[in-house]
Amino acid sequence: MQLTVIGLGLIGASCCASVRKRYPGWTINGFSRTKPTREKALAKGLIDRACDTIPEAVSGSDFVLIAVPMGEFRKVYQIVYDFYHEGLVVTDAGSTKGSVIDDLITVSGSIPPWFIPGHPIAGSERSGVSAADPDLYVDQQVILTPDRNSDKSAIECVIDFWTRQGASVVQMDVTRHDEVLALTSHLPHILAFNLVHALSDDDDHIDIFRYAAGGFRDFTRIAGSDPTMWRDISLANRKAILKGLDRYTDRLKQMRGAIEQSDGTWLMRSFEKARGARRLFSSLSFHRSSREDSSLPSTLQSYYAKEGFSGVIRVPGDKSISHRSIMLGALAEGVTIVEGCLEGEDVIATIQAFREMGVQIDGPREGRVKIYGVGRNGLIAPRSALYLGNSGTSMRLLSGILIGQSFSTELRGDESLSRRPMRRIADPLGQLGAIIETENDGTPPIRIRGGQLLTGCHIGMTVASAQVKSALLLGGLFADGETIVSEVTPTRDHTERMLTGFGYPVERHGSTVHILGGGCLNACQIDVPGDISSAAFFIVAASIVPGSDLIIEHVGVNPTRTGILKILNLMGANIEVLNSRMVGGEPVADLRIRSAELSGIEVPPDLVPPAIDEFPVLFVAACFATGSMVITGAEELRVKESDRIQVMADGLKILGVKISSKPDGAIIEGRGHKFLFSSGSVNAHDDHRVAMAFCVAGLRSKGLIEIDNCANINTSFPNFISLAQEAGFDIAVAG
Repeated sequence: MQLTVIGLGLIGASCCASVRKRYPGWTINGFSRTKPTREKALAKGLIDRACDTIPEAVSGSDFVLIAVPMGEFRKVYQIVYDFYHEGLVVTDAGSTKGSVIDDLITVSGSIPPWFIPGHPIAGSERSGVSAADPDLYVDQQVILTPDRNSDKSAIECVIDFWTRQGASVVQMDVTRHDEVLALTSHLPHILAFNLVHALSDDDDHIDIFRYAAGGFRDFTRIAGSDPTMWRDISLANRKAILKGLDRYTDRLKQMRGAIEQSDGTWLMRSFEKARGARRLFSSLSFHRSSREDSSLPSTLQSYYAKEGFSGVIRVPGDKSISHRSIMLGALAEGVTIVEGCLEGEDVIATIQAFREMGVQIDGPREGRVKIYGVGRNGLIAPRSALYLGNSGTSMRLLSGILIGQSFSTELRGDESLSRRPMRRIADPLGQLGAIIETENDGTPPIRIRGGQLLTGCHIGMTVASAQVKSALLLGGLFADGETIVSEVTPTRDHTERMLTGFGYPVERHGSTVHILGGGCLNACQIDVPGDISSAAFFIVAASIVPGSDLIIEHVGVNPTRTGILKILNLMGANIEVLNSRMVGGEPVADLRIRSAELSGIEVPPDLVPPAIDEFPVLFVAACFATGSMVITGAEELRVKESDRIQVMADGLKILGVKISSKPDGAIIEGRGHKFLFSSGSVNAHDDHRVAMAFCVAGLRSKGLIEIDNCANINTSFPNFISLAQEAGFDIAVAG
């Protein structure tokens, strides 16, 4: 493979370094307009040939990357076009794509099928060939904006080029690309340059800079970027940038007015919305690199627990109840107060979605959320698609609410959520009269057409899913007449309980739930109990580590959620349910867990649905049982954040466990209470429950168990690491 890189600044030189590190057999031609830069790149081993002209660099090449400032692109492309040869694929790294398309058409009359416009979303305030970083593109995003006439093999070639360097590649419309980048990249750079310029004009600017706090340094770091590059970008994408500047200026005027008038309420609401949006932003795989964000641990290390666990802990609020409290509070009349709300990324995604639809929500602050309900018909159309991160609960339940709105909506998620099945929601909601589109394979994004007349009917569910049932009940709020939902087997009933708490009548007869549309929800107060799914990791840990005697306070013990307790009790676990009480319509208790010798069982089919989220850690518990654990009827595990059956089986095999995965479950051969896992490295595949399950496994291992791809723990259990360490887990973030 012969690669030519035209432009040996940070982007081009880093590409050379990346290819050189990963594919030393490739030949790299390099061209820069200055001879010293070419010679430096050659001396650093970044290129094989320092070419004096572009025709010389292009001759005989298979692939050309144009990585020059936007102001030079047309001149460079003209030469490449003049010396194009059959089979050559060309791409660029420009930060704006509209200007690139204009230059292509000006030079060649059309967009050549062999030219694929591209933009690697990577960079640094450092510039030049000396800043070359071989890992600059690892875990970063590259956006391609091909034309409808682009050659498919050329597109595949460019995708392969970037993925080989560790990047992920998406395709986007040219106009949308320039709008998005104007707001997320170009505008922040312009603001940083402008702020530093403004302060440097101050007579006392030396003292200002000398005593500047960390926030100033962080915000203005990017003002150290190459001025030539940013001048060219500002002019090349001026239309989108001006639109962004106007939008920002309007908001800044509102902020100034609020400060001038001492309007603390406005400021607080603005800051709360921004904080929530920033937290959601941090969960976007599109922008996130775990190498840069220490709050998102990519790798965890878990070690043998020398002593048993004792003491008293409390796990975060129940995720399912937290989601529903936000949703119903938004649709209620009046102000709803939620205490104990989970502050994980999934719930933040739900909060942010309703803020985008006009609902004022204060918090969460230390688990307290204040929701100013807009009523059943008070939501407004969001400006763009609602992004829900990794939260399947948000996407599925929101679908039920949004089919009853007058406006159309699109729901999107991260890479993991975008692989999960959504026809199980779209098809039954369609029976109410909803019009919902998914991708051809039934995955997100989901597009919901507003303004449809919904009619209640009797719907028989084909899967045991509380999310599907809840979506149908929420859709039934907006349907004419009665909606009746029949379950194949009982699932968690948080939605029914909470609707009742908001004063909305729901009837249940056996496995059938009835709801009449057109009613009103009234605001209330909600105290969210601890999530039993989060408690599960500590329950199993205390059960398998000898000498443990642990109390977990204020845990929700809704009978549709206690499958894990029943399964562990059948295995011989020592679990006491203490201080049982009702809190806001939900049963709550304290759990005391002492270590015990477990026995393998065949899990009763009726206990599988109420324990579906806890099976990753139950797989770990089964390894310490005497005899085999047989799990069937759990095919739902294959369509969670990961294929949990396969991922757990692969990891446990690495750790020395004999396990057979089946289409709907697994058979795990227990090794007894004295068993210890082998040390090893396992992959959590960005699945929070898998990651935490393997952390529990490390407590009973001969050595270190390292768990990769753990950042999504924050989706359901943001303080897992600190709470686990407090409880006595020997667990650490790698590095």
